[in-house]
Amino acid sequence: MKNILAVCTKELYTYFVSPIAYFVCFVFSAISGFIFSGWLIYASGNNFSGAYVMQAVFGFLAVILLFFTPVLTMKLFAEERKSGTIELLLTSPITDGQVVFGKFLASWTLLIIMLFLTLLFPILTQRFGALDGGVLLSGYFGLILLSSCFLAFGLLMSSMSKNQIVAALTSFGFFLTLWVIGSLSIRAEAIGKFLSYLSFLDHYNNFARGVIQLKDVIYYVSFTCVCLFATFKSIESSKWR
Repeated sequence: MKNILAVCTKELYTYFVSPIAYFVCFVFSAISGFIFSGWLIYASGNNFSGAYVMQAVFGFLAVILLFFTPVLTMKLFAEERKSGTIELLLTSPITDGQVVFGKFLASWTLLIIMLFLTLLFPILTQRFGALDGGVLLSGYFGLILLSSCFLAFGLLMSSMSKNQIVAALTSFGFFLTLWVIGSLSIRAEAIGKFLSYLSFLDHYNNFARGVIQLKDVIYYVSFTCVCLFATFKSIESSKWR
């Protein structure tokens, strides 16, 4: 655990000594705040409840994270491969698994900070009436699980590339595919249920509505674990190249 925290601390330091963390947090807050204010104005003019506003905002936050999470992970391994420091890292007295999990934990921590900045939204919606705590808990829990999938896959792409931009674009393309694939299930009856199960959106919709189902939690946790394991194998295999 000590080694994992050491890797995590080092990556967090790298985030915050460069403009990356500040830029990502600022732009994420600006975009999400703009969307929230728009829905708040719309709700006030149509007598919608605060719960309705937060459900809509949760949906948009998921889409925003679709764009931002590849930025958090694209440099974690790709930059070290490009600079040649990956060899020093892999030959240090620390296991590959600790390196992978430490880097993932660093990106996950920055993500939690980004989501923490949005806690002002439910506070402001209190003027429309008391919010359902279950909806807030479910919505943020769903965002964390969904983002964990994004981060884990982005880490995998970073471990397989020397170019940060390639890693980010590949991650985004994959996320977008699994985001919209559920819409194809309507036209493809034979494999419709399978496509629906693969869709990130179909699983997240339940969380945004305040419903936590075990099958959705298992999907996100399993996807994250598989990607982290694949990243571990990718790093392990690089020692033999």
